[in-house]
Amino acid sequence: MTHASHHLTLADIARHLDVDFEGDADQPIKGLATLKEATPDHVAFLANRAYLKDLANTKAAAVLLHPEHGKHCPVPRLEMNNPYLGYAKLSLLFDPLPAWDIPGIHPSAVVADGAILGEGVSVQAHVVIEAGVVLGDRVVVGAGSVIGADSVIGDDTRLHANVTVCHGVVVGKRGILQSGCVIGGDGFGFAHDGAGWHKIAQLGGVVLGDDVEVGSCSSIDRGALGDTVIGNDVKIDSQVQIAHNVTIGDHSALAGCVGIAGSTKVGKHCMLGGGVGLSGHLTICDGVQVTGMSLVTNSIHEPGVYSSGTGAMSNTQWRKNAVRFKQLDEIAKRLSRLEKSQRRE
Repeated sequence: MTHASHHLTLADIARHLDVDFEGDADQPIKGLATLKEATPDHVAFLANRAYLKDLANTKAAAVLLHPEHGKHCPVPRLEMNNPYLGYAKLSLLFDPLPAWDIPGIHPSAVVADGAILGEGVSVQAHVVIEAGVVLGDRVVVGAGSVIGADSVIGDDTRLHANVTVCHGVVVGKRGILQSGCVIGGDGFGFAHDGAGWHKIAQLGGVVLGDDVEVGSCSSIDRGALGDTVIGNDVKIDSQVQIAHNVTIGDHSALAGCVGIAGSTKVGKHCMLGGGVGLSGHLTICDGVQVTGMSLVTNSIHEPGVYSSGTGAMSNTQWRKNAVRFKQLDEIAKRLSRLEKSQRRE
């Protein structure tokens, strides 16, 4: 349940969404809530048919929903073809994030001579900004964050507390970097001499496009030679690992714990479910969706939905199936021999 920090009315909500409504235009709205939890000063929303059962008994001031469900709504309705998008827009009106973007440089921050800071920049406590850094207008650098030498951060980008942007990184406009993420750490590059490992210097950088969000404790490694490149409007969840020289196309989304090995290319408008793993040096075309916990070891050249692995089952059943899996090769050979003998007959 969310609450507004300022007074809004039902008319304000409808105006923000550019939709019509019937009801008390002056009804105060203090926040958003689920259909079950909403009280008469909340707006609720219905974006998943699984919750249609809760609509008839909702106490919300109004419900944001698809027109096909309007006739079932017992309270004023706000109809949109994409109610989840409407919910996203309303959520920003009720965001309880504290006002942490007050312009200025905290006395404990360390800003190198020659760093260029745009207008309205907020640099908070214990931040370190190294030589050659360029911050655009209204950039917010949260407490304890570090921005490495010669990095560039675009206008209106926000770094939450304890973000690390390493040297030679470019971040576009309106980005959001959540706490603990590391942009531009060394890629995993080593050469083996038969007895031990020798580190390969990672000479490239990282380029993030505009409107990119990176979740907490995610890592995007710098390139070995060229850059690791993340396109515009890419959304990356928490605890995601993106290896050196990966490229991700515009408008793609990666859920938590995705791991992408080096030099793999992911297209535009792709969606990778939680825990998906992509092997290295693959090409994933535009418009691919990979369901959670899948392992992709070959390139994908046709748009669509892809899955691997099996769903959970009882351990007894799994043990039996695991034995059968080991027997598949022999079964396939026996079947092939049987088919050949039948054709000869």
